[in-house]
Amino acid sequence: MTTEGAGPAGPPLFDIARVLPELVPLTRRTTALRPKRGAPTPYESSLGGPLLWPGDTPWPVCDRPDHHDWVESPSPGAVPMVPVLQLFARDVPQLPFPEGTDVLQLLWCALLHPDEPSGAVRPVLHWRTESALVPLVPSGIPGDVPRPAEGEYEPDFLPVACTLAPVECVDYPNRDLPEEFVPRVLRAEEEFGFFLTEFGVLESKAGGYPAWTQPPDWPYCAAGHRMEHLLSVTGDEESRMDMGDAGGVYLFVCTECPGLPYASRYDCH
Repeated sequence: MTTEGAGPAGPPLFDIARVLPELVPLTRRTTALRPKRGAPTPYESSLGGPLLWPGDTPWPVCDRPDHHDWVESPSPGAVPMVPVLQLFARDVPQLPFPEGTDVLQLLWCALLHPDEPSGAVRPVLHWRTESALVPLVPSGIPGDVPRPAEGEYEPDFLPVACTLAPVECVDYPNRDLPEEFVPRVLRAEEEFGFFLTEFGVLESKAGGYPAWTQPPDWPYCAAGHRMEHLLSVTGDEESRMDMGDAGGVYLFVCTECPGLPYASRYDCH
């Protein structure tokens, strides 16, 4: 049995490399983030937890005039971004950080945005240096992290604070499986009684393959390069995010262009 692959409930119950050795060249290393509801500090990797922050930088807001909730209630105007992920390089060693940085921060506006490619949240990604940051505390600078007021956000995309227990593992493509492998996988599914979606890492993770629930939709940068998967943030019970029916938000970066331009996608069941 393999102990390296990891699905939503842990490793699969079969050795994929033995059953489908032709998939081995497609493997990628990933870090399953494994959120657990708790009280992380700003000095820890977390999902929905407090962040370290540049002391002279105001907290970001989203003032898109047409953002809305699922029922398209009138725009509430400018709303604060919410912290989604803070990852320290020490916890995700396989993730390539830009030189001189060691903290990745993901924030987003927890409303729906018709101008985004997916129509969902508007993400903002920061690469930072821990030594240049300060904790956000009530007496600190710039002060408390603002929280959207009731009715100013879409609760499906507003995580509660979770600690992370990162686990490095092997990821296999599920919906990204090349077409030429499909017949062999279908025969193996029938013979061994498993499904392809059982052996990808289908949870929040750094690196690896996107945890798609719908057909893949890889973005391309302005220069025409297909972007690389950076993060998957998926709905789960611990973070209390449903994302519109067990959905996910996927972040991608272009590693060939200066400044690591990024893009996002969203899907759900």
